[in-house]
Amino acid sequence: MQLSDFKALSFDCYGTLIDWETGLANALEPLRLQAGLSREEVLQAFGNAEHEVEEEHPAMRYSELLALVHARLTERLGLRKDEEAARAFGQSVGDWPAFPDSPEALAYLKGHFKLIILSNVDRASFARSNRRLGVGFDGIYTAEEIGSYKPDLRNFEFLLERIAEHGIAKGELLHVAQSLFHDHVPANRIGIASAWIDRRHDQPGGGATKVPDPMPRYDFRFTSMAKLAAAHRAERAEASLDASN
Repeated sequence: MQLSDFKALSFDCYGTLIDWETGLANALEPLRLQAGLSREEVLQAFGNAEHEVEEEHPAMRYSELLALVHARLTERLGLRKDEEAARAFGQSVGDWPAFPDSPEALAYLKGHFKLIILSNVDRASFARSNRRLGVGFDGIYTAEEIGSYKPDLRNFEFLLERIAEHGIAKGELLHVAQSLFHDHVPANRIGIASAWIDRRHDQPGGGATKVPDPMPRYDFRFTSMAKLAAAHRAERAEASLDASN
């Protein structure tokens, strides 16, 4: 299997293209300091609370859901309720930085694939993030319109239905994501090939995402989007060399 076997790449955005752990850590810094937690501890606490709230409120817009997650974290940590801080946290998504390699890698990949977003956020929050990525996506599918949050299979069924309308078969799609729990587990279940962008390769634990058990499989592994783009360039160079011989 090669990257060039595919016609379309679908992306999880946050954790894969956008550095959501840095964004989350910055937005949760006042709460972290009050609770006396480490960065990893507050990220793990967030990941657990986020998944719980997503299961409880699958139709809630992500900006509103984040505010509820903040309130739950505040309560669990024994801190004073702060509705203004919770609302600000919910609106912070557009402030989260892109990984430095994301814009250039996406610009290159745009010349070779259809690019699609499958994200757990709402469209308004993603629009702000998209300005940081600097590329026009061929499809943007969010939890807001689907009515559920990954890892629910509904999100991936929705994705397959939409790409089929544009003549792209399931076997021509590669799902590219950092989160094993939110993306690779359901991709395995529904039969979509996947590439793991292992952004936390030099860090222990799962950070702000749950670690699945058992671990899912994946068809490719890269530690950055830049390395995925470089692998595709290498495939094209090798194919060109073979054709000239």
